[in-house]
Amino acid sequence: MLEIRPLASRQDFEDFFRFPWRHYADDANWVPPLLSMRRQLLDKAKHPAWKYMDGEYFAAWRSGEIVGTVAAFINHEHNRYHSENIGFFGLFETIDDPTVAADLLGAAAEWVAARGAEAIRGPANFTTNEECGLLVENFNQPVIMMPYNPPYYAALLEGAGFDKAMDLHCIYQDRATIEASDTRARLERLVKRASDRSGIVVRRMNARDKKAEFERFREIYNAAWEKNWGFIPMNDEELAALVHDLGMLVEPDLAFFAEIAGESVGFALTIPNFNEALRRAYPRPGLPEVITMAQVVWHWKIRRSIRGLRMPLMGVKKEHRNKGVELAMLLAAMKALLPSRYDYLDSGWILETNPLVKISLSLGGKIYKTHRFFQRALLP
Repeated sequence: MLEIRPLASRQDFEDFFRFPWRHYADDANWVPPLLSMRRQLLDKAKHPAWKYMDGEYFAAWRSGEIVGTVAAFINHEHNRYHSENIGFFGLFETIDDPTVAADLLGAAAEWVAARGAEAIRGPANFTTNEECGLLVENFNQPVIMMPYNPPYYAALLEGAGFDKAMDLHCIYQDRATIEASDTRARLERLVKRASDRSGIVVRRMNARDKKAEFERFREIYNAAWEKNWGFIPMNDEELAALVHDLGMLVEPDLAFFAEIAGESVGFALTIPNFNEALRRAYPRPGLPEVITMAQVVWHWKIRRSIRGLRMPLMGVKKEHRNKGVELAMLLAAMKALLPSRYDYLDSGWILETNPLVKISLSLGGKIYKTHRFFQRALLP
């Protein structure tokens, strides 16, 4: 017997919380999150996105054991900002069973439809400022701040009537590609011409003034992504959460601002791929987080075993696009990698419709991961 129902007790919530550790117990590619970050994600009183969302958590039970989870929610800020009337699903995890998947997604669809939604889209946890999209290509190298799932999820979604809405690409460049003389020389020529023409100056983040630097980042981010598919502006509480989560992990030498005539017009935030350390530390229920963090810092600072960088956030104000600002910051990130201990750069995600995809490919990068948003129309 399969039962789909909302969480009704503290124990239900705890089982929901712990399900990924059981679900992915035999999956060597899964990297568990910090327990504190997962609790904050699920806590409607603490996660800033719940200020403008309504939603419900559902789980599928079979023989008294959870076999799948999903969240259904209405993001009122998204609907207002994009003049849409849709609902979302997220936190989607399930065993490889079409019935479980279809019933979970059906419960989510029914919940948002009852509140007037004309379609349901996802997965998203919970906005495009956070982890979103279903991994559909390259499952063996999970990166920080990007979701992971088994390969069979896409077929389950399609079997439940969902179609592709948008792809998000990650671009990979390794040290050998960056060091290639023709690639670097071409990029340096392009950046020099752009800098001479527009007065572009790229500087590193000021480590002694991170709070103000993150405020500059938010201003640029909200302006740069204003018309992007799925984007909603980051508010004060979301910025505070970002500073809390990333502030101590950012290496100032790997974060850049672009300026023109003294005005900050673009940014590129690059961080080590902490998934390489989290995979070894393996945070889990019952293990004090202070031990996990000590192991992560040891792998990062002492053993120096993190080999990759990820550029999760990059943006240029609309009025300064097509001036070469993006190229100048990309060059700065690539040049910063060369003398460092890191071996590759992951730039993503990037919307499949973004011209930066073609630019990156022309400079020796390659699409090595794709995450996909799915959508299903709902009956009135």
